[in-house]
Amino acid sequence: MTTLARATDTLTRDALTVLQPGFAGTTAPDWLLRRIGEGLASVALFGRNVTSPEQVAALTAQLRAEREDLLVAIDEEGGDVTRLEVRTGSSFPGNHALGAVDDVGLTRAVAAELGRRLAAAGVNFNWAPSADVNSNPDNPVIGVRAFGSDTDLVARHTAAYITGMQSAGVATSAKHFPGHGDTGIDSHHAMPRIDVGADVLAERDLVSFRAAIAAGSRAVMSAHILVPALDPELPATLSRRILTDLLRGELGYDGLIVTDGIEMKAIAGTYGIERGTVLAVAAGADAICVGGGLHDEGTVRRLSDALAEAVRAGELPEERLADAAERVRSLSRWAAANRPADGASDAADGDVGLRAARRALRVTGDFAPLTEPPYVAALTPVANIAVGDETPWGVAAELCRLLPGTETGSFNGADAGREALAAAGPRRIVAVVRDEHRHPWMAAALDVLLAARPDTVVVEMGVPRAEPRGAVHLATHGAARVCGRAAAEALAGV
Repeated sequence: MTTLARATDTLTRDALTVLQPGFAGTTAPDWLLRRIGEGLASVALFGRNVTSPEQVAALTAQLRAEREDLLVAIDEEGGDVTRLEVRTGSSFPGNHALGAVDDVGLTRAVAAELGRRLAAAGVNFNWAPSADVNSNPDNPVIGVRAFGSDTDLVARHTAAYITGMQSAGVATSAKHFPGHGDTGIDSHHAMPRIDVGADVLAERDLVSFRAAIAAGSRAVMSAHILVPALDPELPATLSRRILTDLLRGELGYDGLIVTDGIEMKAIAGTYGIERGTVLAVAAGADAICVGGGLHDEGTVRRLSDALAEAVRAGELPEERLADAAERVRSLSRWAAANRPADGASDAADGDVGLRAARRALRVTGDFAPLTEPPYVAALTPVANIAVGDETPWGVAAELCRLLPGTETGSFNGADAGREALAAAGPRRIVAVVRDEHRHPWMAAALDVLLAARPDTVVVEMGVPRAEPRGAVHLATHGAARVCGRAAAEALAGV
């Protein structure tokens, strides 16, 4: 009886160890602290858990009082996807801006400074960078999160980002394996499918993951995508062919494999989160990301119970679960061993993000700086879930600082152009767009504005694929706060 109890306890602890759950609030709830005591080895932070770096540091200290080697994970890509600066916008441009500059030293420096700030807040595992090659210009979820559409460029900047961030003691997770760049569907909503041959995947999508592995990325995140050339039946997250045979076998990867959010509809809507979790671990995943949407104790209990029951039923080999749990513990040991020493902040480079954003800015057309406060018309698309709608973006706030009296409004839909014209009155219009090429209503709104007001300035803060137009066209290659500042400085001539 004692032996059975001990075995059951080990099984329960291993099941908890492979989960990376989120929670509500800016302090740790009692149930989370209790679960950490029972074996939970990782906790995930999202925007709802953040008010300031100081508050995050206090929160992570509270968590580590329960378990010193706890992994604290976050989805902090910089650029459009920020959690640490979710209320203000990021101090760092995202991948697409860094790819536009194409200076691997700069990418390394940006990642190192971002990593330093994460480490200072007690975060030691980042679900970044995106190593996807944005080969489909209509991709609704990757876009500016990718370094670009050129395979070699993405590979070298993926490696530089990993080197920079891990130099700060924060483990990286190259995502979304085997590549989410050629999708036309967001896996938050449904199951994307990539119908290209294995040779195309090897020469295009897998190159950056090979670079990530060579750079020593401590983790790789799987994608909830169906790639029939690799597995005609199961999405990557649930595919032994993709996670074990390809990633571990063919590519020789020996670090942690973590899933994308298991509650995303591509998995939850087809397999359910319990079955999806069991299949993912059986396929070779070592950690289950959950908590972007489901972030309560019941979810943790459901998933840990599902794993334990699958082992007891013979559906999941106990050795596979134990191996997954040990890989999580191995990453915890790495993070503890690479924790920055006191005084490491002396090496801070607080302006590197702004310098990078300024270098990424591209201006087309002859332009005299604005001398009067303009009207900023933000043509605002629906934000994808990865970016979220909490984070401010645009140029209006920075232009207000430089040109007091600047006014602004947000517009979308079929009448956006006419509504923006009416709101602007006689003021010079600065039209701010995000991926004009993907939104016909946005392109039509620009047509209306430019026909009536040819002196309209256009600021593209997404992927600048549409032809530049307007009296002058600024491409920021991302919508981070620093990208908006760089554009505002150019517009105001400072």
